[in-house]
Amino acid sequence: MSLPSTQRPPVDELITDLRQFQEFAKVPQEVLHWLLDKSEYLTCAVGDELFYPGMPTNHMQIILSGTYRTLFPQGGELKDMGLTEAPAITGLLPFSRMKEARAYGKAVEPLRVLRLHRDYFIEMVNVSYDLVQTLVGNMSDRVRNFTQLRLQDEKLMSLGKLSAGLAHELNNPAAAIVRSVESLYQQIHHTPDDFKAVISMKITPEETDRVNAILFAQLAKEPTYADLGLMAQEAHKDEVIGWLEDHDIPDAEEIADVLVEFDFEEHQLDDIAKILDPAALGPVLKWIRDVLNMEKMVAEIKDAADRIAGLIASVKAYSHMDQAKDRQPMNIHDGIKSTLIMLKHKLKQKRIKLDKEFATDLPLVPIYPGEMNQVWTNLIDNAIDAMPPQGTLRIKTWQRHDYVNVQITDSGEGIPEELMNKIFDPFFTTKPVGQGTGLGLEVTRRIVVERHKGSIDVESEPGKTAFTVYLPVS
Repeated sequence: MSLPSTQRPPVDELITDLRQFQEFAKVPQEVLHWLLDKSEYLTCAVGDELFYPGMPTNHMQIILSGTYRTLFPQGGELKDMGLTEAPAITGLLPFSRMKEARAYGKAVEPLRVLRLHRDYFIEMVNVSYDLVQTLVGNMSDRVRNFTQLRLQDEKLMSLGKLSAGLAHELNNPAAAIVRSVESLYQQIHHTPDDFKAVISMKITPEETDRVNAILFAQLAKEPTYADLGLMAQEAHKDEVIGWLEDHDIPDAEEIADVLVEFDFEEHQLDDIAKILDPAALGPVLKWIRDVLNMEKMVAEIKDAADRIAGLIASVKAYSHMDQAKDRQPMNIHDGIKSTLIMLKHKLKQKRIKLDKEFATDLPLVPIYPGEMNQVWTNLIDNAIDAMPPQGTLRIKTWQRHDYVNVQITDSGEGIPEELMNKIFDPFFTTKPVGQGTGLGLEVTRRIVVERHKGSIDVESEPGKTAFTVYLPVS
């Protein structure tokens, strides 16, 4: 850490150092003498910490020479926020509400620093009001630049969460397609032998048509086998296996596995047996098994492809690609639903129960869709984080007068009463160090209130926290 130096340079040398600063370039000599008289002179070796998270911020620090690196805790790591080179002013400035540091400042070159305690700020107003104004302007620029950087980080963190969720959701249907294609490839290689056995039976066209009619009638139905209980499924399968074995069909269990999935029962098999010569029954049933297998694999591929297309559609809806950037009349449910799809992996991971109570007669609301999706992401993501496994997330929408209202409620521990009036403050977070930027709810409030002329409030008690967003219809 930085240490007071017993070898303070001569006053003239320090004044020359101060004149390098734009803030002090035109300050009268007597004001600089006052500043030096009230300031403490420090030095930092390479690797020393000029500040660190949690360190009380009681001083304005004037970096006369040297360079330090700012490292911000984020996600269990230290994010490099860049280098600060002399001449620079950091730490507390007049009228700032900063109470403690949130990052590390590590010297990468030896530092020489003047620091002025906050107790002298009021006296500074009397000594040089112009200097105070300059420093306040410096503070405003610093806050604006830092806030923009943190807002960008907030967006990137949200994007990272959604990307992880999207990758997780895409993995399952993509893997299903690969599995089904491999099975289909193997099936196609077996089909010629089974087909050769069928055509060698010399079945008439009329018999073929009648068998095909039974087959395609089953394919046209919505299968119910999967909806049966386990015991009912086993009983159905045993009946089909018994029928096949009674008719001396080889591979009875393997054929039955496929037939029952398409609701084949004994009476359909009886109908096929009546059409065919007994010698042709086995090869034809194997051929039917092959057709059904391929039908199942193609259906699985189509289902997986539809899921991928649905996810892509949700991403487009979430990010609102293909749309203009002006406010547009939108169904508020569309953004909420696409956000839930993006965060589905987190809901499943914690086994969160989702309870939706959506009004059916809501009017369209003029919104910036992409910005409102960021609101839903922040609120729903925070709600999931606040809950233990197997919690309940409730989302309710309704209209009252000229406002459409959205309430997002979690079953977490609740927000302590003493923190309720701080949760929308910039950089305030209840999450562990590095796991939150403290800007999510501040961004949410700004989007709702400033961009959409709405309002947002929060109610909390143990076991229940509810954020309600009120959006004007016109």
